[in-house]
Amino acid sequence: MEDISIITAEDLKLSRPCRKYCVIVRKFESGDYSNVERIFYDGLMEMIPDTAFRGLKHHPETLLVYCAITFFCFLATNSFEITSLVPIALLSARYYYSWKVVHGYLENAKRTDMGDIEGHYLKTKDSCLWVAVLDGSVVGVVAARVLQSEYGAVELHRMSVDRSCRRCGIGNALGRKVLEFAADRGYPSVILGTTAYTQAAHRLYKKLGFHCVGITNGYATPGVSRSILEQVFYRVQYHHYRLDLNIHKTSTN
Repeated sequence: MEDISIITAEDLKLSRPCRKYCVIVRKFESGDYSNVERIFYDGLMEMIPDTAFRGLKHHPETLLVYCAITFFCFLATNSFEITSLVPIALLSARYYYSWKVVHGYLENAKRTDMGDIEGHYLKTKDSCLWVAVLDGSVVGVVAARVLQSEYGAVELHRMSVDRSCRRCGIGNALGRKVLEFAADRGYPSVILGTTAYTQAAHRLYKKLGFHCVGITNGYATPGVSRSILEQVFYRVQYHHYRLDLNIHKTSTN
């Protein structure tokens, strides 16, 4: 089978019990679709509490607004019982709009590339989608596509790893495959963007050699509406990462 990378636990310097396995990264096949869909869906669903709750501490301006709303509610009602319901209502609204935005993003992905993986990723030399196989099961997915608007940069796209196989080097193996794809074709850099607030995701990107080159506050997620309520209750930071391959190769050597 062509285009297969076999990465051992020793390559990834793992210390968990999964070191007895080898991670195989290969091109997507039609029989992988159900597993890819499940892994991609589960990964997106994790974004709901991540943005609704964990992300709140990264937006002090939003916390200030919520505190002000709670304070004015107390002044208007002079009731601790009613006022105590305000934070619950605000957090519930954040969860609902995070759910709404994430599901809108998922539906948009299904209408475009994730609904026709072969057509979007496997018919040209400028894109590809791979799966990671561990102990015979598909446990991860990642895609690469060339962005002409970014002067030929390759975008690391759609990366997701089965939750049960986290910290087994799957993300590292998938990321390295995208870097290999870009280097083999002579592209100068690889970029990615993420709204994740989990530190594990950012540590992985930095381990691969990426550097954060900017942060967009109040990022508009593709494929979803930007109603006033969504802007109030769904506000995320979008981290822009970049890896210049020539510099990375030199520093690695």
